Amino acid sequence: MADDQSLDLFEGAGAATPSAGDEPTSGAAPSAPTPERPKVWSVSQVNRAVRGLLESNVEPLWIGGEIGNWTRSRAGHCYFTLKDDRAQIRSVMFQREAQALPIDPDEGMQVRVLGQLTLYEARGEYQLVVRRLEADGAEGLWRIAFEKLRALLDAEGLLDASRKRRLPPFPRCVGVVTSPTGAALRDIVSVLGRRAPWTRVVVRGTRVQGEGASVEIAAAIRALEASGTCDVIIVSRGGGSIEDLWAFNEEPVARAVAECAVPVVSAVGHEVDVTICDLVADLRAPTPSAGAEAMVPDAAAVREGLRETPARLARALRGMTTRRRERIDERLVRLGRTLERRLAPARQSVDLATGRLERSVRNLIDRRRREVRAGAGRLDALSPLATLRRGYAVARTADGKVLRTTADFEVGTEFVVRVSDGRVAAETLRILDEE
Repeated sequence: MADDQSLDLFEGAGAATPSAGDEPTSGAAPSAPTPERPKVWSVSQVNRAVRGLLESNVEPLWIGGEIGNWTRSRAGHCYFTLKDDRAQIRSVMFQREAQALPIDPDEGMQVRVLGQLTLYEARGEYQLVVRRLEADGAEGLWRIAFEKLRALLDAEGLLDASRKRRLPPFPRCVGVVTSPTGAALRDIVSVLGRRAPWTRVVVRGTRVQGEGASVEIAAAIRALEASGTCDVIIVSRGGGSIEDLWAFNEEPVARAVAECAVPVVSAVGHEVDVTICDLVADLRAPTPSAGAEAMVPDAAAVREGLRETPARLARALRGMTTRRRERIDERLVRLGRTLERRLAPARQSVDLATGRLERSVRNLIDRRRREVRAGAGRLDALSPLATLRRGYAVARTADGKVLRTTADFEVGTEFVVRVSDGRVAAETLRILDEE
């Protein structure tokens, strides 16, 4: 400090003396200090000098602490307090840096921030301008945001394996959602052209990283679905950091994939990268090239399969015929056994009934035979033949008329005499008187 007790403390701090643009307290530049009249600084000059002192002498540094009073303004700036058990620092994270956060940190969350110490001149408040904010632990806020959205979608059933649809075996048209200038598109088109040159490819270009990319990706998926031309859609981009891939971990993309009417393949990043899009999609491919391979069959394999089809078909038909014949034989044997078991009691009943019927018929025949014999005896006793056997005879004309009295006989009339063992031709010679 100088002998005149003025604020020479700021000499060498980058703002020790007022500059041409500074406003002195009296409206003119302060006069040179004298023992009678010390140099006078305005509040603005002091705050500006202190700010310059802090920013020029303290490099950006990492500070760990607990989040308090987190607030996000309409403009997107975030204001909060970074504190420990004994002190706190007012902090601000401006919109450009804040928009990169996957989620806002929770109250009381332990974080580490990279920032520049400065002074807010208008209020003379010491604060930290934060450039980067990370939660303690692996991947910090990114992992927290990932798990929160994953839990939400899982609770709605969007991650269930039962929702996964099979890809069509021979898609006629493949939709691609990716950056039109990225290597992922070149890899996909190359694989599709090599494996299935007959497949039509429809590309819906979109940004695949940065603020608002997730909304564009979701819109591209819905546009391809609405076109009605695609049998399957692949959502893809190349590898990158978790921040680069974050658009595929946001809810708009997850909802669009889940609601898509056609199967969706997710091929985002490298094999070690797992995104929410991967979990919701019908199939997750480790790379864009692998995703393209999964969507279409290999032309060479198809041709080879077609060549082998007749032989495979013949073997299949022979095998199917043999198996069906064996099944029929087995069923016939089982049916025979079943019928035998079911008919055995009926056959036994029939045998018993047949025996009873035969005995009944024999008894009936015997009874009827005895009745016939008895009737025959009675008939025989009443029969004219029986009378004839006792020595009587019956005279009949040629036309069968019975001659009963002498009046029926005329001399010269021919007639037949019926005796017990036959007939005798006779002629009336004369009529004799009754003795």
